[in-house]
Amino acid sequence: MKFWRKTRPSFWDKREIAPGASTHQFNYRRIWKLAVLLTGGVALVPLIFITVVNYEAMQDAIASEFLLRTTRIVSNTRRAISFFLSERKSALDFIVHDNSFESLNNKERLAGILENLKRSFGGGFVDIGVVDSSGFQNNYVGPYKLEGKNYSGQEWFKQVVDSGMHISDVFLGYRKVPHLVIAVKGINQNGSFYVLRSALSIAPFEGLLSNLELGGMGDAFMINHQGILQTPSRYHGNVLQKLFLLVPKNSPKTEVLEEKNRFGQDLLIGYRYIDDTPFILMIVKKKEELMRPWYRTRLRLIAFLLISVTVILTVILGTATYMVRRIQIADEKRVITLHQVEYANKMASIGRLAAGVAHEVNNPLAIINEKAGLIKDLFTFRGEYVTDHKLIGLVDSILASVKRAGTITRRLLNFSRNLEAGIEPINLKEVILEVLSFMGKEAELRSIEIAMDVSEDIPKFETDRGRLQQILLNIVNNAFAALNDGGHLDIKANREDRDHVSVIITDDGCGISKEDLNRIFEPFFSTKTGQGGTGLGLSITYGLVQEIGGKISVRSELGRGTSFGISIPIKWEKNKK
Repeated sequence: MKFWRKTRPSFWDKREIAPGASTHQFNYRRIWKLAVLLTGGVALVPLIFITVVNYEAMQDAIASEFLLRTTRIVSNTRRAISFFLSERKSALDFIVHDNSFESLNNKERLAGILENLKRSFGGGFVDIGVVDSSGFQNNYVGPYKLEGKNYSGQEWFKQVVDSGMHISDVFLGYRKVPHLVIAVKGINQNGSFYVLRSALSIAPFEGLLSNLELGGMGDAFMINHQGILQTPSRYHGNVLQKLFLLVPKNSPKTEVLEEKNRFGQDLLIGYRYIDDTPFILMIVKKKEELMRPWYRTRLRLIAFLLISVTVILTVILGTATYMVRRIQIADEKRVITLHQVEYANKMASIGRLAAGVAHEVNNPLAIINEKAGLIKDLFTFRGEYVTDHKLIGLVDSILASVKRAGTITRRLLNFSRNLEAGIEPINLKEVILEVLSFMGKEAELRSIEIAMDVSEDIPKFETDRGRLQQILLNIVNNAFAALNDGGHLDIKANREDRDHVSVIITDDGCGISKEDLNRIFEPFFSTKTGQGGTGLGLSITYGLVQEIGGKISVRSELGRGTSFGISIPIKWEKNKK
């Protein structure tokens, strides 16, 4: 609120002056509000709309890009794993068809086959064994002592017998090391069958999945259909541990879904069931990490919007304030001009009225003065009335009253003539006395003491007598309005310098606050709003002082009084322009 009070436009609290034809035609506050709202709406609504649309479009595009990228990585990795397993399954199938049961039971022959497999496929194969139809492993080559083991009761053996091929999930088995098994069924010439079985290390899968370039703290691993990890995971456990995420539903294609982990974090999960295997390939990314670049872009977008809105609003507020201020200035000039015309007409009417009254009063006064003088002469010539001092005193009283009334009418005539007077030599003391003569009765009724001190070294000088009278009358009127009954008014005039005369009018009235002191010469500023003040008296006075080439200043203190200083040039020609 304090900031608004300091920055709000000057016309915001503009108050209407007294009603009449010469009042403001505009509601500046309403014009300013409409200008700001309409211009701001036209400028900001499209900007905000486009920014919001762009924001949503970018967010959707980035999210779609992450989905597509995850889908692509899952699909490509699934193909690599499927190819890896199919390649080794095909190799074992080829060995079964290319060798007889008897040759495979030859240890040296089987060792050579294992060596060729390792050399040709670059790792993965750990050992190889031949299992007869009863489930006994007749021949075995590898680092473990597994020859003679009976597999007839195990599930994988039954699946090989039924389907001819089996790829196991990862388990420990007799080796006590995580591995998987590929087994294929072979047929002897006598119609019996046997099984060629090979164990594969999970190291190739670990290498493949760990080398994937994944963003968003990505994690790639495989699980089986029961949710048991088949390869190590960065963030979700080690091999053969239970995954703390739900096993995704079976789907013939790559799927990407969003889910929360046990910590409430949003995850982006891409998965694919690997055909003819117990494996499910999963790639899990933290959505917050994926969206972090977008968050930075979003901040820049929001910052751009805020800066744009700030700049636009600043320009709109500044332009609206400037334009409405110009309207206010033009309107105030119009009102000032109308008030000046009204003021001039009023003063001219007062002058004409004063001249008419003076002439009308002067005629009977002349007759009274003539008749009273005649009576006095008659009384003087007749001896019986010469000694009647009471009667002579009454006649003298009539003559004195006529003289006083004549003085008043002359002042009225002088005042009416001076309203339209031009440049003429004046006596400053006489002008001040003429002004004070109009305030004498009020000063007497209110017991206001007026002290006048006019220096004798002030010469006659040329100026506009009517304007000077109006200046002094306005200031004295203001002083009387500020004075309480029994107050004091001091008027001092002296030679300021060789070219100027100064008049200082000081009262001990209510005074003017510091906040208002700098604004008292502004048009329509009044401390008497609601009490008949128009706020133009001192503004007009300021203009009149400038018209006669002078300067006006003011000093005031609340509760102590006010002092107006007027500097008047002695030489009119110097200030004529």
